[in-house]
Amino acid sequence: MVTKDGEKIKEAAESLEGLNELTVSSLVQWVSEHPDWVPALGLAVGLTQERLKNNLVNKFGTAGWQTLARTQSEDLIKYFDSKFNLINLLHDQLYETYSFGDVLVARGGTRLIAKRAGVSGRKLEDEIEAIARELGLACETRTRFKGRNNRTAPCDLVIPNAQNAEIAIAAKVFDSTGSKLTDAVREVEDMGNVRRPHQFIIAIIDGIGWKSRRADLQRIHQLWVDRQIDGMYSLASFDAFREHLRKAARLRGLI
Repeated sequence: MVTKDGEKIKEAAESLEGLNELTVSSLVQWVSEHPDWVPALGLAVGLTQERLKNNLVNKFGTAGWQTLARTQSEDLIKYFDSKFNLINLLHDQLYETYSFGDVLVARGGTRLIAKRAGVSGRKLEDEIEAIARELGLACETRTRFKGRNNRTAPCDLVIPNAQNAEIAIAAKVFDSTGSKLTDAVREVEDMGNVRRPHQFIIAIIDGIGWKSRRADLQRIHQLWVDRQIDGMYSLASFDAFREHLRKAARLRGLI
């Protein structure tokens, strides 16, 4: 049975198929006349409703797509097209012929989104490892490090190794499901709880999902304020992270 929301999506799709041309102007008019159909554009570029809201908040300061469609329709469409290649994707999806295999892939959408979040997280971990290697530091990735009283905690990178941890780093992408984000915060808390006095603990945060998970972000920030961890950085502050890592390594005689 198709739900009411499903019927709305189908109606939006049929309306898009009926457009004479796919241009910024035609989509501006379309979304102005049907502001409640914005989620269909989100689905066309691979955004779940939660990720759609997060992106709108990040760009426009509000998740209210109906208001945006009425008052900033041109800005909205230009944003979708410049960031997500909306018009080309719509053209491909509206005029391509799909196989049964394509249908099955689409039905596996939730799992595929989770996989994309994992790839994004792995990319962040790889970038952190690359910085450590550039500094000439021995390290291990995706492991658990030993802290006080032989207790351990998970980390995404440890220097020089898990048994003799001097620096432990968490790389957390806030672009996944709520439960995974809660687990990410808990892991950083665990790192702070088991740390020995001499160990440096650093958290790297990335991903737009924090826009709707401010409480989780604040919990990690509070760990930094309370000095349970030694630093909190994002991709935008990677240069500062690199310098912090260099100084921490020098203090421990690692470089």
